[in-house]
Amino acid sequence: MISDPFASVTDTLISPARHAIAITPDDGAPLQKATKAIYVGGSGDLNLRLIDGAEDVTLRNVAAGSVLAVRVAAIKATGTSATDIVGLA
Repeated sequence: MISDPFASVTDTLISPARHAIAITPDDGAPLQKATKAIYVGGSGDLNLRLIDGAEDVTLRNVAAGSVLAVRVAAIKATGTSATDIVGLA
C-alpha cells in the first residue's frame, strides 16, 4: 500500500486531483462526478456544460495536452471533436 502523508487533508477545489475519469462525450447523460479540471489529449473543439451552467458552451481549438480548470457537468458528443478527454476530480 502506498503511504500518503496527505490522506487526512481535506480535499478542496485548489488541491490536486485525487481521481481521474475517462470521459466519452455523450449528448444524453451527464458525468457521474463533477470535475475540478479537464485534460484534453487530442486537439479539437470541446462542447460542455459547466456545473452551474444552463447552456452548453463550445471551447474552440483546444490544444492537445491542455488542462482546463473547469468544473464540468457534461461533455456533449455533438460539437466535440477533441479526443482522449479525462476528467480530474
